[in-house]
Amino acid sequence: MTQDTANQPVVTLEMLKAAFAMRAKAYAHMFDVLREEFGAERAVELIAESTRRLGKDMGGKFEHLGPDDLSGLKDEFIAGIPCASEMFAPEIKECDDERLEIQFHRCPLKDTWVEQGRNEEDLELLCKAAGAIDGGLFTRAGFTFKGETWTKGKSGCCLLKVEPGASIG
Repeated sequence: MTQDTANQPVVTLEMLKAAFAMRAKAYAHMFDVLREEFGAERAVELIAESTRRLGKDMGGKFEHLGPDDLSGLKDEFIAGIPCASEMFAPEIKECDDERLEIQFHRCPLKDTWVEQGRNEEDLELLCKAAGAIDGGLFTRAGFTFKGETWTKGKSGCCLLKVEPGASIG
């Protein structure tokens, strides 16, 4: 690892991809173990609950934007994704007062599962389980989340759909 002029470690794209690949492999191993013990449906439910909780932890930093600053959410969310264009290739499909839609055209988790030779059924289930992170994040921030994870026959990856949440008070 190199260091920048402020003597801070520099993380390369390759290092970031390796970290995401390790996370993807961990999810896949958890899925396999839980599926063997409880079946595929319960395995997805358990992993999804864990990733939802992780997203909820992460969503606190966006609470100041809820329940309805979709433009601000878009800007801060995208800015917070390291190497966003290389890792996820996000496309803002819509952003107005009623809805924010972000289409991810790539996903380092899904890429890893494909490289592992996972079949399309496993890909769908793993994407569903891992994608619960977004629901946790956006709902914690005060928004309504209606996103979709990748399914067989679709191109790209997750489609994040965020709408204003219920007004507080």
